[in-house]
Amino acid sequence: MAVAEHPAEERGPKRAAVVLNPIKVDASKLREAVERHASAAGWGETLWYETTVEDAGQLVTARAISDGADVVMAAGGDGTVRAVAEALRGSGVPLALLPSGTGNLLARNLDLTMDFDEGIGLMFTGYDRDIDLGLIEFGPAGAAATSTHVFLVIAGLGIDAKMIANTNTKLKKAVGWLAYVDGGIRALPELHSIKMAVSIDGEEPWRDVSSHSVMAGNCGLLPGGILLMPDAKPDDGVLDFMALRPQGPFGWIRAWNKVTIENGVLAKSAAGRRLIEISPDVKDVVYAQGTDLRLKLESPQEIQLDGDEFGEASELHIWVDPGALRVRV
Repeated sequence: MAVAEHPAEERGPKRAAVVLNPIKVDASKLREAVERHASAAGWGETLWYETTVEDAGQLVTARAISDGADVVMAAGGDGTVRAVAEALRGSGVPLALLPSGTGNLLARNLDLTMDFDEGIGLMFTGYDRDIDLGLIEFGPAGAAATSTHVFLVIAGLGIDAKMIANTNTKLKKAVGWLAYVDGGIRALPELHSIKMAVSIDGEEPWRDVSSHSVMAGNCGLLPGGILLMPDAKPDDGVLDFMALRPQGPFGWIRAWNKVTIENGVLAKSAAGRRLIEISPDVKDVVYAQGTDLRLKLESPQEIQLDGDEFGEASELHIWVDPGALRVRV
């Protein structure tokens, strides 16, 4: 699918809005930089909103749209970005990204700057790019009611969700994404194969499979340069699905080599890609693509969306909403 880029429309005075997570961001530093760039670009007074324990950003973002914001910046971690994007879905109002927090997952996948001041400047001078959103519907195990959420990068269950659930918050603040390695080690005693029924794009009959983890990706790049899903593109109208199914005592080693060496190193060069083509297929990591994934799990499992815990579920519906989010790049 071709990238849709739209020059920022020349009408004014325009107004930016900032949805701020005060725990994650230095508010005074941010205000100074935003107002400086807004003035230089000839924009009007910036609208400011803060997230709370009760509102991760969805409600205040809806208010910003209602108040006439021409662009909304998510100033916080990946959780704040996901919440703001959820409210901006289908609105046509672009999302601006502030480099902050541990992962900056979407910004890295869109190859945006990690410089604080330059990132703020993009909100006023950049272009708009339409990307897809992943959607997931699930509910607490055993409950009839379900809820729907968006994800921008990766949704998953199994080892990745357990790793995030076991990550130490204080360590994460101290060393950033490396804390997830510690979380992965803590999760090892809990690892086991999960039995489930799977249907992709409405296929019948459903397939019975076992996997240690299932992930759906709108983007494929993780912190540390790990290219988890090499074919995932944020604007191709499909999701990439990945299952970890380590076979035998060396299965995890083969899976790790596939993700880090093949995807992260070899796939970046023509010679490396030729080497991958002639190498034996790694059955421990399975990839697929589609627009709709349905899972029925034998037992409830922890869920994660873009690196945040979202409780447990036993039935999941995951699908793509093509071009549903406009991002300032």
